[in-house]
Amino acid sequence: MDPNLRNLKDFLTLYNKVTELCFSRCVDNLSQRELGGQEDICVDRCVTKFARFNQNMMKVYVDVQTTINAKRLEEVEENARKAEQLQKEQEKQRLKEAAATTVLTPVQPPVGGNLSM
Repeated sequence: MDPNLRNLKDFLTLYNKVTELCFSRCVDNLSQRELGGQEDICVDRCVTKFARFNQNMMKVYVDVQTTINAKRLEEVEENARKAEQLQKEQEKQRLKEAAATTVLTPVQPPVGGNLSM
């Protein structure tokens, strides 16, 4: 799912929940066209409370997520270093094995007819 679409869906879900909750808590008289004085104040307080709560929760989430991402990055870097070290050790081992199995053949000097000087 597209991240922007998911964010919009999350926002609308939260908006609907807050609206429903604050309406059920604050609105007593459904026969009036407008909110009464106490209902209006109650709705403002309710919405403000949830907005502040959501803002604080997002701050905590960002801090925690930043820490989690930093730890994951460190783990990935550590795994990459370990893999590189292992690859180097395997290459050294392969070179040692290749050197041990290589047979050196002596080179015969050319046979000359006259050795005097």
